[in-house]
Amino acid sequence: MVLQRFRRPRLDELNRVVDALELPEAVYKTCPWQPRELVETGLRQWLRCCGAAMRDDQVIGMPSHAVDEAWHGLILCTLRYARFCDAAYGRFLHHFPEGEGSRGTNADSMADQLGRTVVAWSMVARRGERCVLWNLDTVAGVDNPWGIPPERVAAIEQAQPAHD
Repeated sequence: MVLQRFRRPRLDELNRVVDALELPEAVYKTCPWQPRELVETGLRQWLRCCGAAMRDDQVIGMPSHAVDEAWHGLILCTLRYARFCDAAYGRFLHHFPEGEGSRGTNADSMADQLGRTVVAWSMVARRGERCVLWNLDTVAGVDNPWGIPPERVAAIEQAQPAHD
């Protein structure tokens, strides 16, 4: 068995690459929700969370249907997406639909994956930055919104050790 070694970019490098990503119009093809700037912020926050999770080989849960649709649009821009993944993560960020895990077996619950998303956010959040992912769907008027209730986010955050 050959183990692949992946470069693990620093979080500041990850933030720089995510900030510099040019989002093509295709990102919004199946993502009609407004304001578009909110969805873009959510997508960039999601991509940053993914970077933190990938550093620890974790699969996280998607808290927003609108961001999920935007991410699908980005994935379909295959060359741009592959180049972004290489620059941001040092490897390809695969999409794991609910019920799939990174090792091809059944993953743990979506509640556990969403909990890891909150933890990942705590690692990548900039000072004073508010996460829009938890209630983006409600704000954007998505039918059957996804999200994480504020009390669950607070409980997960309180259970985490401080990293300042």
